[in-house]
Amino acid sequence: MTALALTGATTVVAAMATDAWQTTRTGMAVLFRRSGRTQQAAVEAQLEGNAALVAQAEDPERARQALLPVWQLQMEALLRQHPDATDDLRALVDKVRAELPRAEQHWVQTNIARDNGRIFASQQGDVIVHEHPDAGQLTPPTPASAPGTGAGQTS
Repeated sequence: MTALALTGATTVVAAMATDAWQTTRTGMAVLFRRSGRTQQAAVEAQLEGNAALVAQAEDPERARQALLPVWQLQMEALLRQHPDATDDLRALVDKVRAELPRAEQHWVQTNIARDNGRIFASQQGDVIVHEHPDAGQLTPPTPASAPGTGAGQTS
């Protein structure tokens, strides 16, 4: 769900101030109609305001990057409340991507793993991970067998 929300948000902000905007705006209105007229109207107003910010920005790409987390949160909330919107969001993403100018069809993905974390990432594809049942139960080498420690070594 998080990955789809990010993809949807990336597509929406990429479409702002492009020829694909009307398709995007209309598709988003249909998606958020599930949340009621008040929420739909709020999202439409937010979309228009954000698109105007991008259009007027000295650096439109910077404006898009700043708006990305906001739209990711909106998409996550929508998908949490209305899981049935998943297929419609995927269809909208595909439709908008096809209309985006070539310059806007590049995607940037930053993945950071911390504290022994793992990342399995993909753009426009699938990641399939087959993990060994004993994975995660690794033990660090003992000092006697750790390379370069000198322990257990004779000269």
